[in-house]
Amino acid sequence: MPPDDDLADLSRVVREGVVRLTLRMRAERDRTAPSPLLLTVLSRLYRGGTHTPTALADAEKIHPQSLTRVLAALDRDGLISRRRDPDDGRQVLVEITDHGLETLRAYGDQQRRWLADAMAETLTETERELLGMAAKLMMRVADA
Repeated sequence: MPPDDDLADLSRVVREGVVRLTLRMRAERDRTAPSPLLLTVLSRLYRGGTHTPTALADAEKIHPQSLTRVLAALDRDGLISRRRDPDDGRQVLVEITDHGLETLRAYGDQQRRWLADAMAETLTETERELLGMAAKLMMRVADA
């Protein structure tokens, strides 16, 4: 059943807001930080723990060849470590290093500071409260 016109309009506005905020946050990121794709893989390793490359590629919906390049860059910069799976010597296990965790936290801190400053400059207290409620609702929709 197609959504009614009001719901279709709301979904368009929400999508546009999410995309514009994402693009703006990427534009505001520290240029010395890893690329968004590298940060996404680091974040997955932080949240989900040790993964095989295949599991990472599947989870992030990226081609294994692309992930090979990403893992090489992360390994080169000391942000991940790789080791043989003790249960299956044919498999490699990938995990985030302490340096990778520090890098991920620094990026997150920088992004939070920028967003908090932008919200303080742009939104009233009531608007900030509404945005907090909307953010929780968006997470609920995303998890559905």
